[in-house]
Amino acid sequence: MTKLDRPAVPVTTTLDQPIEMRDGTILRADVHRPAAGGTHRTVLVRGPYGEQVFRSQPIGAFLHAGMAVVLQHCRGRGSSDGEFVPWENEGRDGADTVAWIAAQPWSNGEVVASGTSYLAGCALQLAAERPAGLRAVVASMTPHDFYEGLKYHGGAFAVGSAFHWGSLQGLLGVLHGVAGGRPPGDGFATLLRVLAEPDEALRTTPVRDMPGVSEMFPFWRDWTDHPERDGYWEGIAETLRHDRIDVPVLHTAGWFDVFLRGTLENFRRIPGGRLIIGPWSHLSQASGAGELNFGHAAAAATALLEPAQIEFLSGSTEGPKVRYFTMGANEWREAESWPPPGSTDTPYYLHADGTLSPGVPEAGASASAFVHDPDDPVPTHGGGLLLPDPVNVGPRDQRAIEERPDVLCFTTPVLSADVEVTGPVTAVLHAATSAPGADWTAKLVDVHPDGRAMSVTDGIVRSPGDRTRHEIDLAATSQTFLAGHRIRVEIASSNFPRFDRNPAMVRADHTVFCDAARASRVILPVRAS
Repeated sequence: MTKLDRPAVPVTTTLDQPIEMRDGTILRADVHRPAAGGTHRTVLVRGPYGEQVFRSQPIGAFLHAGMAVVLQHCRGRGSSDGEFVPWENEGRDGADTVAWIAAQPWSNGEVVASGTSYLAGCALQLAAERPAGLRAVVASMTPHDFYEGLKYHGGAFAVGSAFHWGSLQGLLGVLHGVAGGRPPGDGFATLLRVLAEPDEALRTTPVRDMPGVSEMFPFWRDWTDHPERDGYWEGIAETLRHDRIDVPVLHTAGWFDVFLRGTLENFRRIPGGRLIIGPWSHLSQASGAGELNFGHAAAAATALLEPAQIEFLSGSTEGPKVRYFTMGANEWREAESWPPPGSTDTPYYLHADGTLSPGVPEAGASASAFVHDPDDPVPTHGGGLLLPDPVNVGPRDQRAIEERPDVLCFTTPVLSADVEVTGPVTAVLHAATSAPGADWTAKLVDVHPDGRAMSVTDGIVRSPGDRTRHEIDLAATSQTFLAGHRIRVEIASSNFPRFDRNPAMVRADHTVFCDAARASRVILPVRAS
């Protein structure tokens, strides 16, 4: 019979502990610490979603590791005073909170920060303030920039995820105001109606006028009124200066997370960190994502992700620099860098007959064409998403999408041997449009022997009508295309509602060139077997 050597940990908890910021605003936090006395390293988690999200934090595991825990509501959220402005105050407020913790009699002066998504952004932003006492950060699934990769991707507005998050913040703002004695206002009812039927709202043109969200979340129009990276975005970027972060960071990413590229960029830009990448989505770290299951080993619990994060926050420096899950082969790998050494960037060319191969197309005017109709955009079906529909995420069968006349497919012959693709994926498209501007999308697909066409990764770029060379960032993957499978690339001009429809909003002829002089291709980082 197993006997666990697990001592009891009596805990002292203080709810809604007031902590004063430098401008006099009071933020509140729940403080959990071992009741036995002594001083402790403290885990700080800051978030804008209220107490319910804090319930998912591993408080017990932190306490068993000998640390205290401070769960703090961002200003203007939960029980904290003030007004919530996305990203603006998180670095300063976080640094002030670190100073408060270090001054407490139960603190040993050492603080670590942890979080996922916006909470991870809070942790990185406070790290950029370089507060005395901060020792390490665990940052999971969070963007590296507030413009590129968060609100815009390749110049296209990420309307689906922006709507999802903006409407949530609108609701939280109403609840916070009601708690402070303010009436909800007429826009609250409009927002509830929009959330009940989001499809119609997502088609609003111009997108800045989306009902409910634009009324109840004032920053919506700031985002939509600044489609280029201008001074507005540069000002926000100053709150996350990677070059000022000098503590070790453990980054956690998911192959189907909306912020995959952001997490990889955070790892690249902040030296001395570690990286773990699993086949996970933004809201799930289970063994399966979308319509595929990658086996029990893929689950974060089986991979002992949480113990690895807690050991890192406790001060352990052991472990591989990079640990990543290779789909298809369905196994974990280790490396000393990302991307791991040993991959060769290999172009797979698009041919007008629908084939995809490493062979360069022949000379001559060879092209494929389709008609783009903005009133009938290609629907979002899987991918790294954070949409109101929680089911629409991860690898999904694309066959229904591929039957559309405005989706071009380019496919290899059946593979005679495994092809492992691990690293960044890029598409270079030579294409023209009759419209004043166009979006170009590319999707990498794994075609199974039974015909299922399972999405792997995708990307988009928004280009002016006179541009004919388009580079599309498909983020990255680690995918083994097994023998008997085929590799496919889909090309289209929309992916809605993940991205907004091109502002030109005109029916247009699109042409993709596939000749030697204009060789459209996807560049795959192929690893030698």
